Amino acid sequence: MSTVLEVKNLRKTFGSHRRKGQQLIAVDDISFTLAAGETLGLVGESGCGKSTTGKIILSLLKPDSGQILFDGQDLTRLSQRELKPYRRKLQMVFQDPFSALNPRQTIGEILTEPLKIHQLSDRKSNHKRVTQLLEQVGLDGETLHRYPHEFSGGQRQRIGIARALAVEPQIIVADEPVSALDLSIQAQILNLLSDIQQQQGLSYLFIAHDLAVIEHISDRVAVMYLGRIVELTSVKTLYSQPGHPYTEALLNAIPKPEPGHKGQKPHIQGEVPSPLAPPPGCHFHPRCPYAEAICRQTQPRLTDLGQQHLVACHFSHKVGRFSPSMADNS
Repeated sequence: MSTVLEVKNLRKTFGSHRRKGQQLIAVDDISFTLAAGETLGLVGESGCGKSTTGKIILSLLKPDSGQILFDGQDLTRLSQRELKPYRRKLQMVFQDPFSALNPRQTIGEILTEPLKIHQLSDRKSNHKRVTQLLEQVGLDGETLHRYPHEFSGGQRQRIGIARALAVEPQIIVADEPVSALDLSIQAQILNLLSDIQQQQGLSYLFIAHDLAVIEHISDRVAVMYLGRIVELTSVKTLYSQPGHPYTEALLNAIPKPEPGHKGQKPHIQGEVPSPLAPPPGCHFHPRCPYAEAICRQTQPRLTDLGQQHLVACHFSHKVGRFSPSMADNS
């Protein structure tokens, strides 16, 4: 598969008003690629930099340094005017289906707006295109005259997906697109995204904190912790042979739907440190059961353990090769 997106050494900080000169490190020198037709899951706890990464890729935020190469073009070097044709190719599905839609516009107006901005159709063909989009996401084309408040959360998210599809993108950044929905609706939306991907060959950057959701939809997974990617591999390898202690803890924390099953307690201690003052060396060392002196002093680099299984850990060989209680879920 050909690479459609390449992120190189991306870094983003935010100034803090609480202490003069102090910076919040949101994204800390991360790199990854996205292939045509692939879904890359980006997972981690809240505040790890997942959503910031997605917004930078869409040029909604400007990085401090690094490159975002789309079809060979570095988007970080383009002006707002030069970015316009590329914005059509990179679209976003937002987390909250309630606030993502303009309550003052009808569904038809919401879906027609991107067509007008990118001059993709005329007034005569807009109605036909909007109807096709609604039917594509499983909604009645006759609903285009209704307003967002007349729809359920799952229906609104379908409208959000239709809006992203309106401009015929190549990449969709899905930022926690099912976290605000009921479990039964989550499955419907995930299946819809998978079907659309197969039909149109789209690439997804799928951002989530739920590893069960990530497993269902992803081809590869990048695990983030305090702005850094600590593991990057195929979904099969991640769930059967995690190489980083943070990934191991996340997997052990997945509840198993079996009566009487207590599961294995994760070996993770304490809270996530503040990104305003991240720990030196490996950011995870204060919570890691395998940490030694080198972990407190030297930042581990992403190292290939074989078969493109990248792990940033000095002692990845110590990480337990998946507990029996979790192996049944993979």
